[in-house]
Amino acid sequence: MAKLKIAVNDLHKYYGENEVLKGITTKFYEGDVVCIIGPSGSGKSTFLRSLNLLEEVTSGSITVDGFDLTDKKTDVDLVRENIGMVFQHFNLFPHMTVLENITFAPVEHKRMTQAEADKLGMELLEKVGLSDKADAMPDSLSGGQKQRVAIARGLAMNPDIMLFDEPTSALDPEMVGDVLNVMKELAKQGMTMIIVTHEMGFARQVANRVIFTDDGEFLEDGKPDQIFDNPQHPRLKDFLDKVLNV
Repeated sequence: MAKLKIAVNDLHKYYGENEVLKGITTKFYEGDVVCIIGPSGSGKSTFLRSLNLLEEVTSGSITVDGFDLTDKKTDVDLVRENIGMVFQHFNLFPHMTVLENITFAPVEHKRMTQAEADKLGMELLEKVGLSDKADAMPDSLSGGQKQRVAIARGLAMNPDIMLFDEPTSALDPEMVGDVLNVMKELAKQGMTMIIVTHEMGFARQVANRVIFTDDGEFLEDGKPDQIFDNPQHPRLKDFLDKVLNV
């Protein structure tokens, strides 16, 4: 049995009077590649950001590697060091070179020497196909290149878990493939990945599990073939009819 990495129990989140997560309970295991799909505004990104408390939750619990993040005694920053996060809009530091963006956290948080961090940074840039961009500034890169740098930065802390929040939705279509290929390689290497995405082909091909979210609830959760070829919930059927143009 794979090791339990994240357990979510009865998770609720309100923005004022508006309940955006409605009692979600689920588990993620080591090596899982889980894609979360659903219409815009359904709570996908809020849920993902809750997993490392970038989004404060109203009630419920989130346990990562046995540490309850909602317990005030837990050192959340320490737990976060094992969770890499890639955002929709890259969030690179504009005043730092590509390599400096990647090496900043290992030097600051892991007390790695600059030389060690630079060596790691170059290895990660090689992995994402951008070793020739180490000295470039972020504003000289294409959107796809920025997102691959963001993935390298997320990997720099050697996390056990990677969270991706719509990593391709801000990209031009021809740049999407390069980013998805990097993510496919991570999946092959056994990285635990939870991905909010609109890329249905990627979800079908790479995920071992797909979750359909609507109106703050997980309405269907299963293997890709089950979700895409034999959907059960009427809302999922309707959603797939629209996005797959069936």
